[in-house]
Amino acid sequence: MTTTPSDAEIGAYIAKAGAAAWDVPGIDASVPRRPIKTVGIIGAGTMGGGISMNFASVGYPVTIVETKQDALDRGLGVVRTNYQRSAERGRFPVEEVDERMGRYTGALSMEALADCDLVIEAVFENMDLKKQIFTELDRIVKPGAILATNTSALDIDEIASVTSRPQDVIGLHFFSPANIMKLLEIVRADHTADDVVATTMDLAKEIHKIAVLVGVCPGFVGNRILRSRQEMANALVYKGVLPWDVDSALNAFGFKMGPFQMADLAGLDIGWSKGAKTQNPIRDALCEMDRRGQKTKAGFYDYGDDRKGVPSEVTAQIIREITGAEPTTMSQDEIIETLVYPMINTAVRIMEENKAQRASDIDVVWLNGYGWPADKGGPMFYGDMVGAKAVLATMEALNSDDPELQPTKTLRDLAASGGKFTEIDTGGLKTGKGAA
Repeated sequence: MTTTPSDAEIGAYIAKAGAAAWDVPGIDASVPRRPIKTVGIIGAGTMGGGISMNFASVGYPVTIVETKQDALDRGLGVVRTNYQRSAERGRFPVEEVDERMGRYTGALSMEALADCDLVIEAVFENMDLKKQIFTELDRIVKPGAILATNTSALDIDEIASVTSRPQDVIGLHFFSPANIMKLLEIVRADHTADDVVATTMDLAKEIHKIAVLVGVCPGFVGNRILRSRQEMANALVYKGVLPWDVDSALNAFGFKMGPFQMADLAGLDIGWSKGAKTQNPIRDALCEMDRRGQKTKAGFYDYGDDRKGVPSEVTAQIIREITGAEPTTMSQDEIIETLVYPMINTAVRIMEENKAQRASDIDVVWLNGYGWPADKGGPMFYGDMVGAKAVLATMEALNSDDPELQPTKTLRDLAASGGKFTEIDTGGLKTGKGAA
């Protein structure tokens, strides 16, 4: 490393970054806020139910819509169970469970959302479905209401295009479990109005979230950087580095979970169906063997009743058969450089494209949404710890065909000048017509 900051310096940076994220240039207290008194949620599944709890918990009446009664009942049942569990742990009085549930109205038609001031769509990631829903919302919901999507990666400009009021459309990307995770990526689309941004930033604070305003691009800030890490993790496996060695290196770096541990926890069959041939044949093969993660006690790892993962010879054999690579070893430092330095490069690209307001906002996203180790400050802060020259050398050595993983101009400039990642200033978040 080129620098080793003290705990106090890291703490001061994180505190300053967190405070700065709330500041949106051009939008301040003088911008009128839209009154939000009622909230509508489309989807009572894991995300929709979790999102709804943020609002019901602070007093908002919530209308939650599902397509079938059993799905609605199941979703509201999960919400009640979550509240009951929290009350039993002493987080609030037991009698509050009924109070909070009393703020819910369940419905089987989006017509019930007509008078809501804010509507959040939380269905699965399918553009056609989301466009269909926003077409209906445009017809149903009163003028002046904010129409939000919880998409984690899709183009919000395309979603907004099917409405007659794109200025009212914004992305509110909650992280799962949405009733617990603090981060909220607020995604400003090309036509999103200033007062919509201001209102949702204020709402985020009211529901006890840490908000970061970002722009529209595939995966936004957090998931776009995560994709670069995952791509490199998969590339290492194809070179013979076993999944548990990749995870162990990231665990040693400070992440509680590596990419393959995360995949097993989430379930390998997300987005997969029997017989499917995806871009990840290793995952396909594991799922076909009913190795679908922790829920089947086998995925990349084998699991006992304690849910602790143990390296699996079955998985190792599948990897050998698919990749043709013999198991190889790589030092933890090399693995970290291969996985983390591309994350920094992608973060720099996000800044070049003006999809983040400031470099420190990227660190806030990763500290609060992805478990980045606090002692390393965030991808940009860590980039300054290791230096731009080291990051550039690794990116050049990777020689990736993926445009996202090719060294950015700004990275080259920083390496030449000795500049800092945390001081990158490309002019802030820029969108289209609705930009501040």
